[in-house]
Amino acid sequence: MTYKVFQWAGGGVGRQTGRVAAERDSLDLVGLHVYSDDKAGKDAGELLGLAPLGVPATNDMQAVVDADADVVIHAPLASKVYGANPDQDLDDICTLLAAGKNVITVVGYMYPKVYGAAVVDKLQAACKAGQSSFHSTGLNPGWLGDLIPLTMSALCERVDHANVLEISSFEHYPSPEIMFESMGFNSPPDVFEQNSARRTEWLNGLFSESVQMVADGMNLGVNEVSSTRQLALAEADLNTAAGVVRKGTVAGQRWRWAGLADGEERIAHETIWRMHGSVAADWPQGKNAITFKGSPNMHLEFESNFAFMSDGNLGTAMHAINAIPYVVEAAPGIQTFLDLPWIMCQQSTNNS
Repeated sequence: MTYKVFQWAGGGVGRQTGRVAAERDSLDLVGLHVYSDDKAGKDAGELLGLAPLGVPATNDMQAVVDADADVVIHAPLASKVYGANPDQDLDDICTLLAAGKNVITVVGYMYPKVYGAAVVDKLQAACKAGQSSFHSTGLNPGWLGDLIPLTMSALCERVDHANVLEISSFEHYPSPEIMFESMGFNSPPDVFEQNSARRTEWLNGLFSESVQMVADGMNLGVNEVSSTRQLALAEADLNTAAGVVRKGTVAGQRWRWAGLADGEERIAHETIWRMHGSVAADWPQGKNAITFKGSPNMHLEFESNFAFMSDGNLGTAMHAINAIPYVVEAAPGIQTFLDLPWIMCQQSTNNS
């Protein structure tokens, strides 16, 4: 079967999902949604770095609603962080679902119950109206800190505590837009606090989704997710690929989300970001790791900085692309990782 795909946004992840949708023999790219007027009307292939496809890009929601598409791959910059309306992504997703389009997104809402009944009811009502399905995915959250622990738990008699540790150093990451403007590094602490409110709310939501979903999947009884954050300041100017991180500015961030069952911690996800390997030497070092205490105890390590894979954007994109047949064929409604079968590579039959 060939699935008709409408790509929503063509940034770092969307460019990859759009490309594969155009190239994979089981998929047909039927449209590309863009945000800027200067891109509207241009050939989708040109915007995705491909040969012309004869598919014009559009910035008109109605054109997406009216399109003959089985699924929309929704991959914009998250509206909870960027843009004037934090709820724009949810509104757009629900409009598409109500119009009969299955939607796979990478901006969040992986486990909507953490946002309360109003969000769940809005998504479910849209799915019911359009007889459509909704799924959210990613790399982390969306794989490392959730699907891997859930898979490991199949070997356990009992899980007393699960811990996910992600460690990344960005000294070789060349984007000042991401490192400084988006993530807030190289900012004085007061400026960081002032400018990071929306990003903090978004991250707390994303990782609370992950923690709660894993806890529910393993029946850990978690009924609360708490969050903490520490900042580390540069003790001297630091030369990085994104630019100089000035002395006294934010050079490290340590986040921790803990799932509590009646006050007892049962699961935690800790994320450590450094702008340079020398920052916060007292914080955990080494590899990403997933550790279970229980019966049996288990420990699994991955290279830090997501060095276990060559392209994180492509990995995120493929998790969405490979989910297409599972989501399109699913019953209408919210389809989390706890609801869908295992998602596996659906590569073209002519791939070697």
